[in-house]
Amino acid sequence: MLKRLILILGFFSIFSSSFAQQENAGKAIVTDLSEATGPTSAKEKIKVENKEYIDHHLLDGHSFDIMAVKNADGTEHHVGFPLPIIFYDKANGFHSFMSSEFNHGEEVVASKGGFYKLSHEKIYKTDAAGTLTLNKEGHAENEKVLDLSITKSVMMILITGLLLILIFGSMARNYKKSPVPTGVGKIFEPLVIFVRDEIAKPNIGIKYQKYMSYLLTVFFFILFLNVFGLMPFGINVTGNIAITFALALLTFIITQFTANGNYWKHIFWMPGLPWPMKIVMMPIEIIGVFIKPFALLIRLFANMSAGHIVVMSLIALIFYFQNIIAGVAFPLLTFVIYLLEILVAFLQAYIFTMLSAVYFGMANEEHGHEGEEGMAH
Repeated sequence: MLKRLILILGFFSIFSSSFAQQENAGKAIVTDLSEATGPTSAKEKIKVENKEYIDHHLLDGHSFDIMAVKNADGTEHHVGFPLPIIFYDKANGFHSFMSSEFNHGEEVVASKGGFYKLSHEKIYKTDAAGTLTLNKEGHAENEKVLDLSITKSVMMILITGLLLILIFGSMARNYKKSPVPTGVGKIFEPLVIFVRDEIAKPNIGIKYQKYMSYLLTVFFFILFLNVFGLMPFGINVTGNIAITFALALLTFIITQFTANGNYWKHIFWMPGLPWPMKIVMMPIEIIGVFIKPFALLIRLFANMSAGHIVVMSLIALIFYFQNIIAGVAFPLLTFVIYLLEILVAFLQAYIFTMLSAVYFGMANEEHGHEGEEGMAH
């Protein structure tokens, strides 16, 4: 029991050490600010730094940073490794180099006759001095480039895809030798059967098999990314609306291109209704076609982003209050919320897969002769 407790506390100490200004610069911050403007300003600075870190945690990144250690002199030391920068500038063509050239936005990179600077994880064209024109929100208004870089989210998507291929490829090879699951198959076979028997069959019906490959892929893809998002490395892939949009778009495309005639009939000319009502219902049904995937992408994005914000905010409060009560109460509360986030990671993968199966089932539903039934009544 003691070993488990030590492991749990150790994990959260790693997670909270990402707020590295507290580890190496806590004394410097408090001392410097108390000398300058007093303890109230010290808390205000900690509040601003924590907010900046939470915002940074939610964003994608051009380098893989495990933590950022703030030194006593105010400089930061980033623990991690750079990622490839690839972008297109219509004036100077394609560019490629490592993200370490930007030095986390501190350096201006000269490439092919142009000058470029990284700000808030976006690449802008600038001058040799790195001048950025900022708006009221503090964001640069300089010309952007077409960013094709291998960012932190892209890297995790590639790693997740590779893991899925290795795991399920191994399972497939083992099943050719024996129907009894071995190795990782013992862990993942119950989940595969769950998706088939509890999601696909009840919601799609007899045509469920043609959708199984997609449902299994999207279930495990979201599940793996959600679990990776709980690691103390700042990975927030499913909290990126571009990713959830792409997943919802796939469900939308598959639904529309595999739908039968009855599905389209119920959208454009619903049987069993008087023709004036059909005209009224038609635009509502057409709007509903696009609302369904929109609900998919917003639900996954909002839930995963909210979970990250809550966990990081609770950890930030430990450093804001800086007392014994905060040092005991907030880690315990964070641990409870973190356990809840583990449940949410599985739940969101299940909900996305379930709703996709429901939409596939609606697209393949056979209703019979509703028009004749309506006339008979």
